[in-house]
Amino acid sequence: MHLEQFREPQQKLWDIAENGLLVRKVRDGEPAWQDSLELSGLSMSVYASYGVTCGGRLSFSWTGTWIALRTIPVETCSATFQAASSLEELPSFTADGAKVTEFPREFRFDGILHIVSMTPEGIEIKRSVFASPEGSCALQQITVTNCSGKSQEIGTTPGADFPAGEGGRGLYPVTAELYRSRGRGILAPGEKAEYTLAFCARTPDQAIPRPDGRAEMSARYARIAQLTAPLQLYTGVPELDNEFYFSKLRAGENIFRTRAGLLHSPGGKRYYASVWANDQLEYAAPWFGFTGDPAGIEASLRAFELYIPFMGSEYKPIPSSIVSEGVGYWNKRGDRGDAAMYACGAARFALASGEYFIALKLKKPIEWCLEFCRRKLNPAGVPESDTDELETRLPSGSANLCTAALYYDALRMSVCLERDLGDMKRSAAYAIQAEELERNMERYFGSSIHGFDTYRYYDGCEVLRAWMGIPLCMGIFRRAADTVEALFSERLWIGGGMLSAEGDEKVWDRSALYAFRGAFYAGCGERIFPMLKDYSAARLTGEHIPYPFEAWPENDCRQTSAESALYARIFTEGWFGIAPAGLRSFTVRPNSPPQVSESELCNVPAFGHRLDFSLKGGMLEIRCDGESLAVTDGSATVEIPE
Repeated sequence: MHLEQFREPQQKLWDIAENGLLVRKVRDGEPAWQDSLELSGLSMSVYASYGVTCGGRLSFSWTGTWIALRTIPVETCSATFQAASSLEELPSFTADGAKVTEFPREFRFDGILHIVSMTPEGIEIKRSVFASPEGSCALQQITVTNCSGKSQEIGTTPGADFPAGEGGRGLYPVTAELYRSRGRGILAPGEKAEYTLAFCARTPDQAIPRPDGRAEMSARYARIAQLTAPLQLYTGVPELDNEFYFSKLRAGENIFRTRAGLLHSPGGKRYYASVWANDQLEYAAPWFGFTGDPAGIEASLRAFELYIPFMGSEYKPIPSSIVSEGVGYWNKRGDRGDAAMYACGAARFALASGEYFIALKLKKPIEWCLEFCRRKLNPAGVPESDTDELETRLPSGSANLCTAALYYDALRMSVCLERDLGDMKRSAAYAIQAEELERNMERYFGSSIHGFDTYRYYDGCEVLRAWMGIPLCMGIFRRAADTVEALFSERLWIGGGMLSAEGDEKVWDRSALYAFRGAFYAGCGERIFPMLKDYSAARLTGEHIPYPFEAWPENDCRQTSAESALYARIFTEGWFGIAPAGLRSFTVRPNSPPQVSESELCNVPAFGHRLDFSLKGGMLEIRCDGESLAVTDGSATVEIPE
């Protein structure tokens, strides 16, 4: 992908079939292409690369990451054991004793990657690729069908052993086994047989696993259903509804079982058994507060807990990341505004969860982070930090808009949290601090750039920056109209994504996702609806499907998990305008664009109840546990009766 490709409408390569299934058919003679995606279970993750060679053959390779198999030394990116193999290295099939060659005819994705191929012998091979939901294997459940007019004997080549890895638990043998699970070896015309391909790593004292592929695939579908059943979105726009569906899956599947408990991690072949103050605390945790997913709630709470030992009386910066199952940390870029990220994410998570015990557990660490930020205020009254979450990739000055906005939102959310926990004095103090900070942010960051009445990102910044949209997400609307125009002007918006800075050549999806959410929350949905639709279509049916990615060209557009949580939050917090106002209350600011006549967000397990939101004709109806709770045509605070 090249930068100019973002400026042009993305070619539609995948079709949306029934029930959101994505389908890409292979045309005879089409150019070679390659794509990749990640599929994760509790114990391992598989990064699958797939496509078509220039000769029309199947191209496939995968990298397995085994969470519990730690390597030495303890590092952020490379302390989790990985092993890779290509199609040529894996055991394969024979027909009447001759090894077959697979020519793909169709690729499908529904949370499992399905590859349908034919061989010159008339054998159809359907591979379903996924990670074991509980076990330690990358799996393919394979159905072989004899589509020829004669009986054929289907065999397999021997299993493969790969070089063993080394780590803190000794050697890690790696094997790939292909075995028949159902059906006969000799297939008459039209007959089928099932096989399982298991790519596994283990410690030497463990037996080579031989899981039942069909049962494992059923378990994968069960987990997909568990992650996607809450928060059912209906807008009538397939690109939006289906991208929201897949974002729920991607945000929720990257939860791993570690020595520190369940942890949500970015993934993307690099970041496992580790949590980040931005990805896990700021982006993902507030989303999990809305989902009610037990694993997501537990993993988010554990992530916040891992930071508490670093909150001392000296008020030194907390690490950017806790790595390697909680036994190490990373802080090589100094203070990125991590305390503001923590406080903002923790307060929103606690309130949306509706759980008193979570709120009580996070009360003190949130207070510590807010005090840290207060101590970092410069003479202009805005918080300083060494950098922002882009970690010196772009200038951020001594005080940046992102850190200030996160601190403001944390104060605003903590007003509600402290009130519901009975600390009225602290709640009132935070309200005063929030009001003062908003005034200071306006004086310090408010600026005119290229004629847009918007924000400078830091003192002396004279170019538009994508993070200008963050104040809109926090309910600061003084400069909303021009800020939205600036964000989606040709200086930043390039069709299929948003530049991090005017004149830069990097695309970070998180910037666009914040901008979309803020624009909707500010009531500018009509202006940016076409961009959201185009963006969603590009990610869902374009060249690299089906999730938002981290960055381009950096990191090869890897689809790390938390960006999908940010996509989903466009609708909960932007489109429907839901913001916590307490453990049993919330504000709504419905912002459905006029291009969509009605929309629904159903089965929302937040604030201790099951909520349904229905927008029609400019009116929002809210139902709680099946009963009508409120009807509003504008901004309102809704309290859930006990």
